[in-house]
Amino acid sequence: MRRENLTLVMEFHLSIFTDDPKLHVILFVLFLLVYIITVLGNACIIVLIKTASHLHTAMYFFICNLSLVDLCYSSAIVPKMLCNFLSEKRTISFFGCAAQLFWVCCCATIESLLLAVMAYDRYSAICNPLLYVVIMNKNVCTQLAVVAYLGGLIQAVIQTSYTFTLPFCMSNKISHFFCDLPPLWKLSCSDTTINQVVVFVLGSITSVGCVTIILVSYAYIISHVVRSQIRDGHWKAFSTCTSHLTCVCMFYGTILFMYFRPKSSYSLDQDKVASVFYTVVIPMINPLIYSLRNTDMKEAMKTTIRRPFCSRIPC
Repeated sequence: MRRENLTLVMEFHLSIFTDDPKLHVILFVLFLLVYIITVLGNACIIVLIKTASHLHTAMYFFICNLSLVDLCYSSAIVPKMLCNFLSEKRTISFFGCAAQLFWVCCCATIESLLLAVMAYDRYSAICNPLLYVVIMNKNVCTQLAVVAYLGGLIQAVIQTSYTFTLPFCMSNKISHFFCDLPPLWKLSCSDTTINQVVVFVLGSITSVGCVTIILVSYAYIISHVVRSQIRDGHWKAFSTCTSHLTCVCMFYGTILFMYFRPKSSYSLDQDKVASVFYTVVIPMINPLIYSLRNTDMKEAMKTTIRRPFCSRIPC
């Protein structure tokens, strides 16, 4: 019976934000612009960090990885959403839905782990400046990045496999603009308690662990800056943390609202708005935060822009 139920749904129907055809075009243009900014912004950061030698440090190594993850995160959702605005069918295959859920879970976990690693990097830079190069050497940075990517892959495999072994026999209409866990659970004709427990446990371990690392790191940073005699220098170092803290608050605030609030307060409309924020808006904002608030990034950008002109005209 379980195997028969699994074969009933071969594709899913995704929903969009409105049934008004006039708004479809407006939303298509809006999200297309957001996606273009996201791709260009994150791609520019990756290229700048790779080409500018003075950006070959631990902090920018992790920013580069964060931009790569944001690029993949947005690309897993937005292109399909754009197609749905212009299509009447709005379907996604069973395996396409599984792939989308896999990449969303994977990228969300990697980003969470990277933000924690970046907090530790800032702690090392500010509290142990003389040993920073030794503590955050190339091998350590690579190992931390590998752990983040492996953590994302493992969690994504578990979440996706647990979800797509459920029998989907009630309906194939997902009340969401992408394949996410809660809307998929609603389509199952079996008990999803185990799935919800698995998500809660894994999510809690990852979130609580990462948030703890971030809070402890910044507690030490603030304590060190407050007690420091050379206040100007340390406040300047502390200013590099503002971009990271902004990204942390946006990302974790939205994730906690989405997956860790009481079931009684669940609202599909609220979830759609929150989902747009952390899957579409945050990947666009992150590169803007790290580039506009970072002097080194702005200088690297100016140098890269001037380089073609300097090769033609003596500078």
